[in-house]
Amino acid sequence: MPHLDAETLARSQFAFTMASHIIFPSFSIGLASYLAVLEALWLLRGAAVYKSAFDYWKKIFAVVFGMGVVSGLVMSYQFGTNWSVFSDKVGPVIGPMMGYEVMSAFFLEAGFLGVMLFGEAKVGRALHFFATLMVAVGTLFSAFWILSVNSWMQTPAGYGINAQGQYIALDWMAVIFNPSFAYRLVHMVLASYLTTAFVVGGVGAFHLLRNSANDAARLMFSMALWMAVIVAPVQIAAGDAHGLNTLQYQPAKIAAMEGDFSTKPHTPLILFGIPDMEAQTTHDKIEIPYLGALILTHSLEGSIQGLKHWPRADQPDATILFFTFRLMVALGFAMLGFGLWGAWLRWRGELHESRALQVAAIIMAPSGFIALLAGWVTTEVGRQPYTVYGLLRTDQSLSPLAAPAIATSLLAFVIVYFLVFGIGIFYLLRLMRRTPGTSETDFDDSGPMRSAGRAAVARLLQPPHISAAE
Repeated sequence: MPHLDAETLARSQFAFTMASHIIFPSFSIGLASYLAVLEALWLLRGAAVYKSAFDYWKKIFAVVFGMGVVSGLVMSYQFGTNWSVFSDKVGPVIGPMMGYEVMSAFFLEAGFLGVMLFGEAKVGRALHFFATLMVAVGTLFSAFWILSVNSWMQTPAGYGINAQGQYIALDWMAVIFNPSFAYRLVHMVLASYLTTAFVVGGVGAFHLLRNSANDAARLMFSMALWMAVIVAPVQIAAGDAHGLNTLQYQPAKIAAMEGDFSTKPHTPLILFGIPDMEAQTTHDKIEIPYLGALILTHSLEGSIQGLKHWPRADQPDATILFFTFRLMVALGFAMLGFGLWGAWLRWRGELHESRALQVAAIIMAPSGFIALLAGWVTTEVGRQPYTVYGLLRTDQSLSPLAAPAIATSLLAFVIVYFLVFGIGIFYLLRLMRRTPGTSETDFDDSGPMRSAGRAAVARLLQPPHISAAE
């Protein structure tokens, strides 16, 4: 069993909490935009089915947003507990940007969320739609600032070093719009839209299998398929551009992702293999000549530097990156294939009649989350052994904590997260199980115990009786 030192435990804790958190804001980004589109279509066309779908997903968004906020609070605390040296060194750069995220994004979301959820009858349709739009814009602002922080850690620019050895901003425009920022932002937002589309499509398919005449479910399914066929190819193109940017600024990451340990002319594409960091080779390779060069350099004559080019202490772990990258890419092409299948059935007029497509949609529903996590692992593990690429190493970023202390907090996080967020996800699935277009009651409240409970609550809410004498 490998030795679990303080660095390994601190990284594991951050990875666990981050992986638990990232699925909620990504879902919020896509769902907020989807709600804005639904309400816009309702206002423009007046069809009740758009309002029905909006009300259905509005409740789900509220829960997802809340879980995202709660899980996100833990992330900032870890900077001070486990990564205090990192916070001290780069705080003058990333601290203000994270503050801007709160002021420009979270305040915007929180300020209009109540109006979106509860204020329709009080503010009117136009102002309610404006509130929904502001919530959607707020989620995109949040993505903007968080991705800017992460991108600066991947491709630092516009910085200097003060007398205390801290990294400071010399050019805020260069810091914010660092070399990889635009690629990461586009890739992440598109991933959020695809993730949401496949959840919406899966839920719509589930209800179509139960009742093929449900108008709201038909709308959800149709809109999800449009999103898949339009956004999936754009995402693949954006991923390719992001890959070229990564090759320019983080070539060791690309070498690890591709499983290329040796520099070869006309780099082949390794479809499958088993990377071995100790032996510095990839075993049992299945490769296609020239294709790696064509994809990575857009030239049959191109080549990339093998991982051996860097000292072992500076190499990211290819045994992880090789497989997470392929999982992400495979799911991306599966999404494209699913979208094309739906487009073909739409053209034949059989989109809502194909039970095979509906079953496939249910199976594909979590694919966006899996691809998102695989891509996040690829990005973050590929940055190692640095927290700020090329400037600050991970083993230089830790707080002076002993391994048992970090192990205790990690265990506590695992227990609490599985309990709290397990219940939250169970509740979300219950909400999704509710038939679209039904009454506002989410669940069956029949039964003597629930009736007695409602009666007790009613009594508590009644004003006290005051006699004339009193």
